[in-house]
Amino acid sequence: MAHGTPSSTDGIAPFYTAIRRGSPPPPDLLDELVGRYRAIGGTSPLTERTRAQVSGVAGALEAVAPGEFVVRLGTKYVRPTLEEAVAELAGAGAARVVGIVLTPHQSSLGSGEYFRRARRAAEDLPDPVPFTAVPSWHRAPGLAAILADRTREALDASDATGPGPTAVFFTAHSLPQRVVAEGDPYPDQVAESAADVAALLALDAAPALTWGVAWQSAGRTADPWIGPDLLAEIRRVASEGYASVVVCPVGFVSDHLEVLYDLDIEARQLAGSVGVAFTRTRSLNADPRFLSVLAGVVLDASAPPPSGGGHATAVPDPVP
Repeated sequence: MAHGTPSSTDGIAPFYTAIRRGSPPPPDLLDELVGRYRAIGGTSPLTERTRAQVSGVAGALEAVAPGEFVVRLGTKYVRPTLEEAVAELAGAGAARVVGIVLTPHQSSLGSGEYFRRARRAAEDLPDPVPFTAVPSWHRAPGLAAILADRTREALDASDATGPGPTAVFFTAHSLPQRVVAEGDPYPDQVAESAADVAALLALDAAPALTWGVAWQSAGRTADPWIGPDLLAEIRRVASEGYASVVVCPVGFVSDHLEVLYDLDIEARQLAGSVGVAFTRTRSLNADPRFLSVLAGVVLDASAPPPSGGGHATAVPDPVP
Protein backbone atom coordinates (compact mmCIF):
# COMPACT_ATOMS: atom_id res chain seq x y z
CA MET A 1 0.00 0.00 0.00
CA ALA A 2 1.31 3.42 -0.94
CA HIS A 3 0.41 7.09 -0.94
CA GLY A 4 0.07 7.55 -4.70
CA THR A 5 0.83 10.65 -6.73
CA PRO A 6 -0.84 12.63 -9.54
CA SER A 7 -0.02 11.32 -13.00
CA SER A 8 0.08 14.78 -14.60
CA THR A 9 0.15 18.46 -13.73
CA ASP A 10 -3.62 18.61 -14.33
CA GLY A 11 -4.09 16.01 -11.61
CA ILE A 12 -2.33 18.00 -8.87
CA ALA A 13 -5.38 20.06 -7.83
CA PRO A 14 -7.79 17.11 -7.39
CA PHE A 15 -5.01 15.06 -5.77
CA TYR A 16 -4.35 17.67 -3.10
CA THR A 17 -8.05 18.32 -2.69
CA ALA A 18 -8.40 14.65 -1.78
CA ILE A 19 -5.49 14.91 0.67
CA ARG A 20 -7.22 17.93 2.25
CA ARG A 21 -10.38 15.83 2.68
CA GLY A 22 -12.32 17.63 -0.04
CA SER A 23 -11.08 21.15 0.66
CA PRO A 24 -9.38 22.62 -2.44
CA PRO A 25 -5.94 24.15 -1.79
CA PRO A 26 -5.75 27.95 -1.89
CA PRO A 27 -4.56 29.26 -5.29
CA ASP A 28 -1.18 30.40 -3.97
CA LEU A 29 -0.52 27.03 -2.37
CA LEU A 30 -1.62 25.21 -5.52
CA ASP A 31 0.72 27.37 -7.63
CA GLU A 32 3.57 26.54 -5.28
CA LEU A 33 2.82 22.81 -5.46
CA VAL A 34 2.67 22.87 -9.25
CA GLY A 35 5.99 24.70 -9.27
CA ARG A 36 7.55 22.02 -7.10
CA TYR A 37 6.39 19.27 -9.42
CA ARG A 38 7.68 21.17 -12.43
CA ALA A 39 11.04 21.58 -10.69
CA ILE A 40 11.42 17.78 -10.53
CA GLY A 41 10.30 17.20 -14.10
CA GLY A 42 6.53 17.80 -14.07
CA THR A 43 5.45 14.65 -12.25
CA SER A 44 6.76 12.52 -9.42
CA PRO A 45 8.34 9.12 -10.22
CA LEU A 46 6.60 7.63 -7.16
CA THR A 47 4.11 5.52 -9.11
CA GLU A 48 6.83 4.01 -11.31
CA ARG A 49 9.05 3.36 -8.29
CA THR A 50 6.21 1.81 -6.29
CA ARG A 51 5.15 -0.50 -9.10
CA ALA A 52 8.74 -1.69 -9.42
CA GLN A 53 8.79 -2.39 -5.68
CA VAL A 54 5.53 -4.34 -5.88
CA SER A 55 6.88 -6.40 -8.77
CA GLY A 56 10.14 -7.02 -6.91
CA VAL A 57 8.40 -8.16 -3.73
CA ALA A 58 6.22 -10.50 -5.79
CA GLY A 59 9.34 -11.97 -7.40
CA ALA A 60 11.11 -12.39 -4.07
CA LEU A 61 8.09 -14.16 -2.57
CA GLU A 62 7.70 -16.40 -5.61
CA ALA A 63 11.34 -17.43 -5.28
CA VAL A 64 10.92 -18.67 -1.71
CA ALA A 65 7.23 -19.72 -1.74
CA PRO A 66 6.17 -20.58 -5.30
CA GLY A 67 2.49 -20.08 -6.01
CA GLU A 68 1.59 -19.03 -2.48
CA PHE A 69 1.34 -15.25 -2.84
CA VAL A 70 -0.46 -12.74 -5.03
CA VAL A 71 0.84 -9.17 -4.67
CA ARG A 72 -1.13 -6.09 -5.65
CA LEU A 73 -0.74 -2.32 -5.24
CA GLY A 74 -3.38 -0.20 -3.54
CA THR A 75 -3.00 3.56 -3.09
CA LYS A 76 -4.50 6.06 -0.72
CA TYR A 77 -5.40 8.87 -3.11
CA VAL A 78 -5.29 7.60 -6.71
CA ARG A 79 -6.13 4.39 -8.55
CA PRO A 80 -5.88 1.56 -7.92
CA THR A 81 -7.38 2.40 -4.55
CA LEU A 82 -6.85 0.35 -1.42
CA GLU A 83 -10.40 -0.95 -1.77
CA GLU A 84 -9.86 -1.96 -5.40
CA ALA A 85 -6.67 -3.81 -4.46
CA VAL A 86 -8.41 -5.76 -1.71
CA ALA A 87 -11.23 -6.71 -4.06
CA GLU A 88 -8.75 -7.82 -6.70
CA LEU A 89 -6.88 -9.99 -4.22
CA ALA A 90 -10.12 -11.60 -3.10
CA GLY A 91 -11.08 -12.17 -6.73
CA ALA A 92 -7.75 -13.90 -7.29
CA GLY A 93 -8.65 -16.38 -4.57
CA ALA A 94 -6.68 -14.98 -1.64
CA ALA A 95 -7.62 -16.68 1.64
CA ARG A 96 -6.13 -13.84 3.65
CA VAL A 97 -4.90 -10.33 2.91
CA VAL A 98 -1.67 -9.03 4.43
CA GLY A 99 -1.38 -5.26 4.35
CA ILE A 100 2.04 -3.63 4.33
CA VAL A 101 2.48 0.12 3.86
CA LEU A 102 5.57 1.33 2.02
CA THR A 103 6.71 3.41 4.96
CA PRO A 104 8.70 1.71 7.73
CA HIS A 105 7.19 3.47 10.74
CA GLN A 106 3.80 3.27 12.40
CA SER A 107 1.61 6.36 12.59
CA SER A 108 -2.07 6.93 13.19
CA LEU A 109 -2.08 9.59 10.45
CA GLY A 110 0.02 7.45 8.09
CA SER A 111 -0.15 3.66 8.13
CA GLY A 112 -3.17 3.67 10.46
CA GLU A 113 -5.45 5.20 7.83
CA TYR A 114 -4.35 2.64 5.24
CA PHE A 115 -5.13 -0.25 7.56
CA ARG A 116 -8.53 1.08 8.58
CA ARG A 117 -9.61 1.39 4.96
CA ALA A 118 -8.15 -1.94 3.82
CA ARG A 119 -9.59 -3.85 6.78
CA ARG A 120 -13.01 -2.36 6.20
CA ALA A 121 -12.81 -3.28 2.51
CA ALA A 122 -11.91 -6.88 3.40
CA GLU A 123 -14.77 -7.11 5.88
CA ASP A 124 -17.30 -5.62 3.44
CA LEU A 125 -16.67 -8.14 0.67
CA PRO A 126 -19.57 -10.51 -0.19
CA ASP A 127 -17.30 -13.22 1.19
CA PRO A 128 -15.20 -11.44 3.83
CA VAL A 129 -11.47 -12.13 3.87
CA PRO A 130 -9.33 -11.96 7.02
CA PHE A 131 -6.98 -8.98 7.06
CA THR A 132 -3.57 -8.88 8.75
CA ALA A 133 -1.80 -5.54 9.16
CA VAL A 134 1.95 -5.03 9.49
CA PRO A 135 2.01 -1.94 11.74
CA SER A 136 5.70 -1.25 11.25
CA TRP A 137 8.80 -2.85 9.82
CA HIS A 138 11.51 -0.33 10.66
CA ARG A 139 13.52 -3.03 12.42
CA ALA A 140 13.06 -5.78 9.87
CA PRO A 141 16.24 -7.89 9.53
CA GLY A 142 18.62 -6.37 7.02
CA LEU A 143 16.99 -2.95 6.64
CA ALA A 144 19.37 -1.03 8.90
CA ALA A 145 22.35 -2.63 7.14
CA ILE A 146 21.15 -1.37 3.75
CA LEU A 147 20.62 2.13 5.11
CA ALA A 148 24.03 2.01 6.78
CA ASP A 149 25.68 1.08 3.49
CA ARG A 150 24.01 4.05 1.80
CA THR A 151 24.95 6.38 4.64
CA ARG A 152 28.57 5.26 4.50
CA GLU A 153 28.56 5.85 0.76
CA ALA A 154 27.19 9.37 1.31
CA LEU A 155 29.76 10.06 4.03
CA ASP A 156 32.54 8.99 1.70
CA ALA A 157 31.19 11.34 -0.97
CA SER A 158 30.92 14.12 1.58
CA ASP A 159 34.54 13.59 2.67
CA ALA A 160 35.59 14.14 -0.94
CA THR A 161 34.15 17.68 -0.88
CA GLY A 162 36.81 18.84 1.57
CA PRO A 163 37.86 18.76 5.22
CA GLY A 164 35.76 19.87 8.15
CA PRO A 165 33.19 18.50 10.61
CA THR A 166 30.09 16.73 9.29
CA ALA A 167 26.53 16.59 10.64
CA VAL A 168 24.42 13.54 9.77
CA PHE A 169 20.64 13.88 9.92
CA PHE A 170 18.18 11.01 9.69
CA THR A 171 14.89 12.45 8.46
CA ALA A 172 11.24 11.54 8.17
CA HIS A 173 8.02 13.37 7.39
CA SER A 174 6.97 15.58 10.28
CA LEU A 175 3.64 15.14 12.07
CA PRO A 176 1.43 17.58 13.97
CA GLN A 177 2.52 17.81 17.60
CA ARG A 178 -0.99 16.91 18.78
CA VAL A 179 -0.57 13.43 17.27
CA VAL A 180 2.63 12.88 19.22
CA ALA A 181 0.96 14.13 22.39
CA GLU A 182 -1.64 11.39 21.94
CA GLY A 183 1.07 8.72 22.17
CA ASP A 184 1.75 7.99 18.51
CA PRO A 185 4.79 5.63 18.25
CA TYR A 186 6.10 7.27 15.10
CA PRO A 187 8.76 9.62 16.56
CA ASP A 188 10.22 6.89 18.76
CA GLN A 189 10.39 4.46 15.85
CA VAL A 190 12.13 7.01 13.64
CA ALA A 191 14.64 7.57 16.45
CA GLU A 192 15.18 3.80 16.65
CA SER A 193 15.89 3.64 12.91
CA ALA A 194 18.43 6.43 13.24
CA ALA A 195 20.10 4.83 16.25
CA ASP A 196 20.30 1.44 14.52
CA VAL A 197 22.10 2.90 11.51
CA ALA A 198 24.34 5.06 13.68
CA ALA A 199 25.33 2.02 15.74
CA LEU A 200 26.23 -0.02 12.67
CA LEU A 201 28.46 2.82 11.48
CA ALA A 202 29.81 3.60 14.97
CA LEU A 203 28.95 7.26 14.39
CA ASP A 204 29.26 8.08 18.10
CA ALA A 205 32.96 7.25 17.89
CA ALA A 206 33.62 9.01 14.59
CA PRO A 207 35.82 12.11 14.89
CA ALA A 208 34.48 15.49 13.76
CA LEU A 209 30.98 14.10 13.27
CA THR A 210 27.61 14.46 14.98
CA TRP A 211 24.30 12.85 14.14
CA GLY A 212 20.65 13.24 15.05
CA VAL A 213 17.04 13.11 13.88
CA ALA A 214 15.50 16.01 11.98
CA TRP A 215 12.04 16.39 10.47
CA GLN A 216 11.04 17.56 7.02
CA SER A 217 8.07 18.37 4.80
CA ALA A 218 5.81 19.73 7.55
CA GLY A 219 2.32 20.66 6.38
CA ARG A 220 1.01 24.18 5.97
CA THR A 221 -1.45 24.15 8.85
CA ALA A 222 -2.09 26.27 11.91
CA ASP A 223 -1.05 23.37 14.15
CA PRO A 224 2.59 23.17 15.27
CA TRP A 225 4.52 20.26 13.78
CA ILE A 226 7.25 18.21 15.45
CA GLY A 227 10.85 19.32 15.10
CA PRO A 228 13.64 20.09 14.89
CA ASP A 229 13.08 21.02 11.27
CA LEU A 230 15.84 19.96 8.88
CA LEU A 231 16.22 23.40 7.32
CA ALA A 232 16.62 24.99 10.74
CA GLU A 233 19.17 22.33 11.65
CA ILE A 234 21.20 23.05 8.51
CA ARG A 235 21.30 26.72 9.47
CA ARG A 236 22.32 25.80 13.02
CA VAL A 237 25.22 23.53 12.10
CA ALA A 238 26.43 26.06 9.55
CA SER A 239 26.56 28.69 12.30
CA GLU A 240 28.52 26.25 14.45
CA GLY A 241 31.21 25.75 11.82
CA TYR A 242 30.21 22.46 10.21
CA ALA A 243 31.48 21.99 6.69
CA SER A 244 29.02 19.41 5.40
CA VAL A 245 25.64 17.80 5.99
CA VAL A 246 24.66 14.22 5.12
CA VAL A 247 20.95 13.38 5.07
CA CYS A 248 19.53 9.87 5.23
CA PRO A 249 15.72 10.01 4.80
CA VAL A 250 14.89 6.90 6.84
CA GLY A 251 11.17 7.59 6.63
CA PHE A 252 10.99 7.24 2.84
CA VAL A 253 11.62 4.28 0.56
CA SER A 254 11.32 5.91 -2.90
CA ASP A 255 12.33 8.93 -4.91
CA HIS A 256 9.32 11.28 -4.82
CA LEU A 257 8.43 14.91 -4.18
CA GLU A 258 9.54 14.99 -0.53
CA VAL A 259 12.95 13.64 -1.53
CA LEU A 260 13.54 15.10 -4.98
CA TYR A 261 12.30 18.58 -4.10
CA ASP A 262 12.35 19.02 -0.32
CA LEU A 263 15.84 17.52 -0.02
CA ASP A 264 17.56 17.62 -3.40
CA ILE A 265 16.43 21.14 -4.25
CA GLU A 266 15.23 23.05 -1.19
CA ALA A 267 17.61 21.66 1.45
CA ARG A 268 20.54 21.53 -0.96
CA GLN A 269 20.03 25.16 -2.01
CA LEU A 270 19.80 26.28 1.60
CA ALA A 271 22.98 24.38 2.50
CA GLY A 272 24.80 26.03 -0.38
CA SER A 273 23.60 29.47 0.66
CA VAL A 274 25.08 29.04 4.15
CA GLY A 275 28.32 27.48 2.91
CA VAL A 276 27.67 23.85 3.80
CA ALA A 277 28.17 20.90 1.43
CA PHE A 278 25.06 18.71 1.09
CA THR A 279 24.90 14.97 0.38
CA ARG A 280 21.81 12.76 0.42
CA THR A 281 21.75 8.96 0.60
CA ARG A 282 20.41 7.06 -2.40
CA SER A 283 16.77 6.03 -2.10
CA LEU A 284 15.95 2.37 -1.64
CA ASN A 285 13.62 2.24 -4.68
CA ALA A 286 13.75 -1.24 -6.26
CA ASP A 287 17.03 -2.42 -4.74
CA PRO A 288 16.75 -6.25 -4.66
CA ARG A 289 18.21 -6.35 -1.13
CA PHE A 290 15.46 -4.03 0.07
CA LEU A 291 12.73 -5.99 -1.70
CA SER A 292 14.00 -9.18 -0.05
CA VAL A 293 13.60 -7.43 3.30
CA LEU A 294 9.99 -6.55 2.44
CA ALA A 295 9.32 -10.11 1.32
CA GLY A 296 10.59 -11.29 4.70
CA VAL A 297 8.16 -8.94 6.42
CA VAL A 298 5.27 -10.41 4.42
CA LEU A 299 6.35 -13.99 5.15
CA ASP A 300 6.54 -13.22 8.85
CA ALA A 301 3.09 -11.62 8.90
CA SER A 302 1.50 -14.45 6.91
CA ALA A 303 2.98 -17.31 8.94
CA PRO A 304 0.51 -19.00 11.30
CA PRO A 305 -0.40 -17.82 13.83
CA PRO A 306 -0.57 -14.32 12.26
CA SER A 307 1.82 -12.01 14.05
CA GLY A 308 1.20 -8.75 12.22
CA GLY A 309 4.40 -7.52 13.86
CA GLY A 310 7.32 -5.58 12.54
CA HIS A 311 10.06 -8.16 13.05
CA ALA A 312 10.38 -10.07 9.82
CA THR A 313 11.82 -13.36 8.71
CA ALA A 314 14.97 -12.87 6.72
CA VAL A 315 14.79 -13.74 3.04
CA PRO A 316 18.12 -14.63 1.41
CA ASP A 317 19.58 -11.84 -0.67
CA PRO A 318 19.10 -12.39 -4.40
CA VAL A 319 22.03 -13.71 -6.33
CA PRO A 320 23.65 -10.81 -8.23
